[in-house]
Amino acid sequence: MELKSVLLDDKAIKRTLTRIAHEIIEKNKGVEDLVLIGIRTRGVPIAKRIANLIETFEGVSVEVGSVDITTYRDDLKKPEELKQHNSVEVNCDITGKKIILVDDVLFTGRSVRAAIDAIIDKGRPQMIQLAVLVDRGHRELPIRADYVGKNIPTSRKEDITVQLVEKDGMDLVSLYENN
Repeated sequence: MELKSVLLDDKAIKRTLTRIAHEIIEKNKGVEDLVLIGIRTRGVPIAKRIANLIETFEGVSVEVGSVDITTYRDDLKKPEELKQHNSVEVNCDITGKKIILVDDVLFTGRSVRAAIDAIIDKGRPQMIQLAVLVDRGHRELPIRADYVGKNIPTSRKEDITVQLVEKDGMDLVSLYENN
């Protein structure tokens, strides 16, 4: 893979997440009944950062959880029993809550569909909204993000890589060309 460009550096990521946090507060008219759930792996630290920003702005702590979509993927043939494991980890009942599902890159929409299935198996939220750091297009399912950090139209020959301090030691979003 060949680096084409750096799309977001650490300062741009911080500004982007700050804007998303403000948009979440505004669209939901505050933070009452709000729960952020990050899709593993990089959606979780992004959700935590957004929750910290919301707490800074609103003075209210927002619950953060995670979802492991492994057993909900549609490209794997797995017995139904595997779906019974605890794919959603959150310290509250999500029934009736406003869920903000958080991921790093929105591509085909299949990961988001799997995450929604896992969340609905856990409880019946009032609503599920989607926040992503980058939307690169190429949807295969009718899924759209409510909060988008940056829209980056890409070709199928390109990849977007998100690096976060919590996982990779640095904050950086890069565009690569596949050879």
